[in-house]
Order: sequence, then C-alpha cells, then structure tokens
Amino acid sequence: MNNEETETLDWSVWLDFDRDNVTNIAESEGVYKIHAGMKILFIGSGSNLRESILGCLSDPCLSNARRFSYAITESAYKVKEQLLMEYRNKHDGRLPSCMEK
Repeated sequence: MNNEETETLDWSVWLDFDRDNVTNIAESEGVYKIHAGMKILFIGSGSNLRESILGCLSDPCLSNARRFSYAITESAYKVKEQLLMEYRNKHDGRLPSCMEK
C-alpha cells in the first residue's frame, strides 16, 4: 500500500467523541482517529466501527479525547498499519500517546 491509498480515504468530518455520535455511525469495517487538542491520541480499526469506537469511550487514556473521525474501508487492518507508519514517520518513530504501552 502506498501513501496515495490512505489519502483517498473518505474520512468523516470530525465528530464529538460521545456516545450519541458513536451510536449513529455505520457497523461497517473501517479505521478511525481519536484526538484532543489537535493531537492524535489513538488510531484504530475494526470490522464493526460502531462497536470498536464504543469500546474506546471507556478507555481511561482517552478520557480527554474530544473528537473522532472515521473512514469505511474493506482493508481496515492494512490501512491502520499504513496510518501508523505515516504517524511514526512524522513523529520520530513514536506512536500516538494512548497507543504507547
């Protein structure tokens, strides 16, 4: 996969990171980004976006998260790996803060 493939994802607008917004998204396979203060905290993927992001609502590390964005894709795991590689390349090899464990 090359950079062009992740750039052509049809990302949603940034939505408030709350139960109401999460329960309104599709139960489709896809990827998502969660952020606070213009900083990405988590990049994830799942076969059911709604369930995956709902699970993040109870993660203590994401308690300060304010917004999320998602994209529906049939190759969510591969796209997530590409997004993480791009993130690491821009941030001296580091992962988003809620993924560094």
